[in-house]
Amino acid sequence: MKAHLSRRYLFSASHRLHNDAMSAEENRATYGKCNNPHGHGHNYVLEVTVSGPVDERTGMVCNLVDLDQFVEREVLERFDHQNLNTLPGFAGTVPTTENLCEQIYDILQRGFGYAHLEKVRLEETLMNSFEYAGGVELRK
Repeated sequence: MKAHLSRRYLFSASHRLHNDAMSAEENRATYGKCNNPHGHGHNYVLEVTVSGPVDERTGMVCNLVDLDQFVEREVLERFDHQNLNTLPGFAGTVPTTENLCEQIYDILQRGFGYAHLEKVRLEETLMNSFEYAGGVELRK
């Protein structure tokens, strides 16, 4: 039997949406108030969905302790209370939530081997969320 497990995590980070290849006017027109030179922050809600067969012995797709520890160590410690613009992963990349979602997916895909990673969903505000499933971005 295959099942899906989704787990939610919270972290806060700031960013400024700005592309150095664009003029100041283009940046303002493209990113609006999110181009504020001082940046702004979000309380993100990260949802990680994994799938796999249900282990007959444990009755689980994966051990939540293992998933929680991995996400804490590899994702939350990296991004929580950080200015995304200053992180090496965003050198030359605009730190949009779409790009952050893709980075988190790639981190999880490379390192968490206990279950199949289906997707990550990142809620930026009550009105904006983004999903990434490895090459297919679904905007909501």
